[in-house]
Amino acid sequence: MELTGLRGQVAVVTGAARARGIGRDTAVVLAQSGCTVVVTGRKSSRLPEDEARSGWKGIHSVVEEIQSAGGKAAAFEGDLAVESEAQRLADFTASTFGPATILVNNAAANRGDDRQAVADLPLEAWHTVMNTNNDSVFLVSRAFARQMVTAGNGGSIVNISSIAGKVFGANTAAYASSKAAMQAITKVMCRELGPNNIRVNAICPGLIDTARMDDLKGQEGWHALVDRSSLGRAGEPIDIAWMVAFLCSEQARWISGQAINVDGGSVLEA
Repeated sequence: MELTGLRGQVAVVTGAARARGIGRDTAVVLAQSGCTVVVTGRKSSRLPEDEARSGWKGIHSVVEEIQSAGGKAAAFEGDLAVESEAQRLADFTASTFGPATILVNNAAANRGDDRQAVADLPLEAWHTVMNTNNDSVFLVSRAFARQMVTAGNGGSIVNISSIAGKVFGANTAAYASSKAAMQAITKVMCRELGPNNIRVNAICPGLIDTARMDDLKGQEGWHALVDRSSLGRAGEPIDIAWMVAFLCSEQARWISGQAINVDGGSVLEA
């Protein structure tokens, strides 16, 4: 069965700059499904050296990929944890393609010095994760919720959370807290926006083989996460992109307020 209800929709995907990432695959899959897509992400000057050397241009490469396949897309660079930039993204989308009907909040903080015990965690590292993972989701969601309500066409918001917001391990206080908060705001927005036919869901990926996780590959922690999966392997960005497309489709019209694990059977809940 082919997914329906996506053709002609205007979608916004944040955090889409990495060459191997959930954002890129999500933007491409939505475009292949008939959406017009605005992709956002870090400036190309802030990309990792290996990606820059390869000629990868971040969100501009994603737009070129979509356009070369016959799709419609535009790039937006900005810091979405800044209130004025989040609003500028909403205004840019409306003026370029019309009001958005799909929002995918995928922007996330880089893995960094937040991976410490609470007793050793610097406040700056805590704030960095919370600012990127939560402030941006709040500000962007608020801007587009207003836009969707005003337009009166309904819509779908998908927040990319993590199973780390459900299953807690040592040295993950900032990341786990930020992802749990994302699941909470998902459920609150579901209640608030449901009367406007706007559905809000979260996806909780398990271990996904993205560029963001390259520093962990081959280490004991990577193998432990692989072993936790019932399927015995890491997922790929496309696995999350397909779930995003489903949640934004007509086939998911009765699904809202959920935090859905896409994790190869890593977290088994009653």
